[in-house]
Amino acid sequence: MKRLTAWALCALLLTGLLAGCRAAGQDGGESRGSQPSASLEPNTASRESAPQTDVLKTGLAVITSAADSMPAAGEEGLADIGSTAVALLVDGDGRIAACAIDAVQSRIPFTADGALALNAGTVFPSKRELGKDYGLAEASGIGREWYEQTAAFASYVTGKTIAEVKGMALDERTAPTEAELSSSVTIAVGGFIDGIEKAARNAQALGAREGDFLGLGIATNMRNSKGAGESEGTAQADSTYAAVSFAPDGTITSCVLDGSQGAVRFDGSGAITSDLNGPFRTKNELGDSYGMREASGIGKEWYEQAAAYARYAAGRTVGELEELSVTEKGAPAGGELASSVTISVGPFNEALRKAAAYAE
Repeated sequence: MKRLTAWALCALLLTGLLAGCRAAGQDGGESRGSQPSASLEPNTASRESAPQTDVLKTGLAVITSAADSMPAAGEEGLADIGSTAVALLVDGDGRIAACAIDAVQSRIPFTADGALALNAGTVFPSKRELGKDYGLAEASGIGREWYEQTAAFASYVTGKTIAEVKGMALDERTAPTEAELSSSVTIAVGGFIDGIEKAARNAQALGAREGDFLGLGIATNMRNSKGAGESEGTAQADSTYAAVSFAPDGTITSCVLDGSQGAVRFDGSGAITSDLNGPFRTKNELGDSYGMREASGIGKEWYEQAAAYARYAAGRTVGELEELSVTEKGAPAGGELASSVTISVGPFNEALRKAAAYAE
């Protein structure tokens, strides 16, 4: 697949740059300047009038594990929270039209007296963002980095059905054994296959069409982490995910947003007190049990607000979204959107910006 044309990407990102530092929660007030309409209706009229034979479904899946975490026993403990995300475009025959895979590994150390050993302001780049700095090439046996191997795997599954992907030959580590793939992929792909199946199951027709580009963005921080005191400490990785399709001119044609809070709890002696086997569900998967409805002020859960912002994003560019007028806490400042979204849209826009940067 060809990367989203450079001129289109520059244009949509430049619009956001011209908005300066007016992103959610950064200027202590509402953002100013050119402000797009805050109507909830997506700007997709021209596409809706086009033939429907080329419709693609957009899907997103996230799988999180904390199984590699360790208590502080003679040395620092570690909350090792790993999330793998898969974005798909699926055609009417159930074949994968495009696939994007990324992951983020949030490693948060803590001491034997229950203190965090990492600044709570730390952010975690995804493995794709780390690129060659991830450091897998030498150990891979084929001289390929993680992002190169996942790109090869994504390319391999494109054009296949989910059943065909699930039926590929794997070794005991779930690394591919098929000659066509084993020369470019030596990492375990079992988690990718699980994510592909889940993303396909979640996929919906949201506006993507054949010829669109697919991007996947992940934004992760640990600002809600805290050391142990009178209560347990928490090492928490907060991630926001965006699976986005783009028209060749950089306009968003479909969008799925989700979030996760991978948390490992520990006490004042550095012992882990939470179940490392989870389950770790995303905010969309938690649904009504996430518990935001009453506190939202508009009677809407997180997943409903995320879906409303995703609908608003359709037909707009990332730059236009970053110009949206927001309140001091980063929520939409007015218009119809403010009646459906009271959470900060800054993390959404950050994930959308990253999705645009890697769309292909």
